[in-house]
Amino acid sequence: MSTLTGDSSIKTWLGDPVGGPIIRELLAQAGQDPDVLRPVSRLALKRLIKLSKGQFSQEMVDQLVARAAAGDVPAGAAAPAAPAAPAASVDDETVADIESAFPTPEPEEWVEQVTPGRFAGKTVIVTGAGSGIGRATASRIAREGGRVIAVDIFQDRLDEFAAELPDAQVVPVAGDITNDESVAAILAAAGDQVDGLANIAGIMDDMTPIGEVTDAVWERVFNVNVTGTMKLMRAVVPGMLARGKGSIVNTASEAALRGSAAGVAYTASKHAVAGLTKSSAFMYGPSGIRVNAVAPGPTITNIEAKFASPLGAERVQLAMTILPDAAEAEALAASITFLLSDDGVNINGVVLPSDGGWSAA
Repeated sequence: MSTLTGDSSIKTWLGDPVGGPIIRELLAQAGQDPDVLRPVSRLALKRLIKLSKGQFSQEMVDQLVARAAAGDVPAGAAAPAAPAAPAASVDDETVADIESAFPTPEPEEWVEQVTPGRFAGKTVIVTGAGSGIGRATASRIAREGGRVIAVDIFQDRLDEFAAELPDAQVVPVAGDITNDESVAAILAAAGDQVDGLANIAGIMDDMTPIGEVTDAVWERVFNVNVTGTMKLMRAVVPGMLARGKGSIVNTASEAALRGSAAGVAYTASKHAVAGLTKSSAFMYGPSGIRVNAVAPGPTITNIEAKFASPLGAERVQLAMTILPDAAEAEALAASITFLLSDDGVNINGVVLPSDGGWSAA
């Protein structure tokens, strides 16, 4: 009988002689391969409820746990293997055998730890707040006492986000960060005091190399990732200078640190974001404004990579073979809010890899 629960990791479920066939059967019914779960394999099964946005329910988790407990292996699947007999004795020469029989436990799942009051009395603009990393960051700041100007191009996403935190100070502003009128509306909603800016809104390219990239892809990616970031930085700096303090955190990417993470448009745009960050940190550091960036690695968001180039697909997918497991957006929000808050008091001009060690490979 299996001891799998909703708190067991997806990796544990897939590797279990009972749970594995049950999960694979469920995926096959939906036309999916188990590889679809690789990026989230270290997460608890129950975390799929939130990540799937309603496609995977608590009832389904309970049913899977009940089936595993009953040993309900799907027809045609291999029967569970009998447990190995314990070793008769242990000495120094059998350590390797013991280690193979008792594998190293999986790392404990990370749990967000909110710091009450860390942003109390502060107003922070967060772009891309309707989903993914932006939403997780806006939520973290709001739950830590900050007033959040939540910006996104989709009003319905902002309304949903604000409804999740009815007691928090969330001011939704729907707008396009590349548009001067929208930028003015964002500043007007923030008021006279802007303590922080988290530039998180961004888009991916289509993985095309320089010989194939179109003007349309290049201009669209640069417009959002670079020009939109620049416009909001430019808008908040005068007020920060007047107050003698402020913190800006831009979202770069692993593509700001290497050439193998995306196509030429996205890679060049994120290198430009790193340049915006470092130049501004140098210029305004003596005036009390800190400007840093976070370079996320693989992250669970709704930004989807598309391959419009066979060469781009071949080269980038080769580089992706050493990817670590994808992190949840809340893990990136932890890095961003650290730099944004007074906890990052002595950090300026840094592009911080938050990538599970990918940049070290």
